[in-house]
Amino acid sequence: MTDFSPTQPVIDDRAVVWSIPRDELAARIPGSRLLVIMHGYGSHESDLISLAPHLPAEIVCASLRAPLIAPAPIQNGFAWFQVGAPGNPEPSAVDAAARGVLAWLDGLTSAFGGPAAVSTLGFSQGGAMALQLLRHEPSRFASTINLSGFSISGDAPADVELETLRPRVFWGRDERDPIIPPSAVARTATWLEAHATTDARLYPGAGHGITGDEIADAREFLEQTLQSAPTPSGATGR
Repeated sequence: MTDFSPTQPVIDDRAVVWSIPRDELAARIPGSRLLVIMHGYGSHESDLISLAPHLPAEIVCASLRAPLIAPAPIQNGFAWFQVGAPGNPEPSAVDAAARGVLAWLDGLTSAFGGPAAVSTLGFSQGGAMALQLLRHEPSRFASTINLSGFSISGDAPADVELETLRPRVFWGRDERDPIIPPSAVARTATWLEAHATTDARLYPGAGHGITGDEIADAREFLEQTLQSAPTPSGATGR
């Protein structure tokens, strides 16, 4: 585990929480539909894995622990990058975290074989991560779910490619979110309009949180993605 000055954030594979038993990974990961879940600032890997039973049964979910220890007064919480200016963190720190997740995916593929399709779901900082992963290796991800997250300022390696690819992104939020500033919302809307095929939805009353309706819509979004993904051989339900 690293503090807030990492040279290269590393995902702790031992801390990953899976929606299936670890002893089934070797059999299930090859050809699977994998969903990488990334929690928000100050949370942990055991938080959003609770969403797994509400998502398509054929998806294998992996909930990652962010690589940085969130500072006091937060206890037992983690972060993907320093907060910095609200809604506008240092891009290089987010890039470093994204490279850490991509390295973890490389290791997963080396250990077990490649999934048929990989999607991401992130909340808040995790939503920013989901978008930044897309901006590094867009061809790697079948779809992206950004819940109450935001795009990072500046350019990223695959932004020009994304203008043509326009991958599918689900963006759910409350327009009265008390945490994400309007400037970050506007930046995200502008970036998505230019780089993605976006399903943007508002959930009044969610605040900076996730509602049941939002997860139901995210499930439908993932099901639509699965229809166009390859069918893994020997797949079974969760």
